[in-house]
Amino acid sequence: MDLSVCIATYRRPDRLRALLDDLVQQKLLPAEVIVVDNDAAGSARAAVEQRLELGAPFPIHYAIQPVQNIALTRNRTIELATREWLAFIDDDERATADWLVTLAAAATRFQADGVLGPVVPVVPPDAPGWIRRGTFYDWPRMATGEVIPANRLRFGNVLLRRSALRDEPMPFNPAYGLTGGEDGELLTRLVQRGRRIIWCDEAVVHEPVEPARLTLRWLLLRGLRGGQDFARHTLAGSYGPATGLVRTGLVVRAALQLAAACALIVAALPFGAHRAARWLIRASANLGKLSVFWGWHYREYSGRSE
Repeated sequence: MDLSVCIATYRRPDRLRALLDDLVQQKLLPAEVIVVDNDAAGSARAAVEQRLELGAPFPIHYAIQPVQNIALTRNRTIELATREWLAFIDDDERATADWLVTLAAAATRFQADGVLGPVVPVVPPDAPGWIRRGTFYDWPRMATGEVIPANRLRFGNVLLRRSALRDEPMPFNPAYGLTGGEDGELLTRLVQRGRRIIWCDEAVVHEPVEPARLTLRWLLLRGLRGGQDFARHTLAGSYGPATGLVRTGLVVRAALQLAAACALIVAALPFGAHRAARWLIRASANLGKLSVFWGWHYREYSGRSE
């Protein structure tokens, strides 16, 4: 399979350096690697140049996208890529040698326009005990070959057929560029247009959890953003027509679930801080859904430091 690897990066030169080391070890080598730096100062340049000095079996194209916007940065990687298949991986992830060949085999076997694989978190052993017990960073997994439900579509480990983006002059919506959610918005749009996106459970990448994310505050904000993403996608019609009944139902369910989660926080506390934290995160997610209706959006990618 003739493919490009697309990486959007922001102030993670050490993580990017490790990822580039992984890519040169792939059993299926990419035809090219695209690195677009969302740091106007070009903090990723040295990592790319070091990899080129050490040697790489493929060209690495580096560019800067200076405007703080994850959607514009991802779009720039697509503009620079020249191959029919595009593999996307985050700059803080690690890929085993089988990663690309496994994604490619799944796309061929299941005649898919896109393949998603699991991103397995690596929690450091010195993380707080309640975090290690909570599995807060895990995402649902599926059987290989299953078509992915619209509300589980996300980036981080994705292979897409370029022709699936033919009618998308700006695939990632810049309106989501500071809040996140641009990945799910694109993928649900592709599914609505008849594209087939399936799961491959063997195409694993790993994501070491950074110290800045080992806090209740970060987990609550991520839960809140996830709730906002769900509400925005629902109201945009990503999961079906956004009728008045759908809008009302979203508000009512979110309010009831918020109330239930608040009650369960206290009930769960005697059984462990991790259980109480889980309900607190669910409360934050439902608060996020409701906050969309008064026009507030958490901008996770605005001047982010992690």
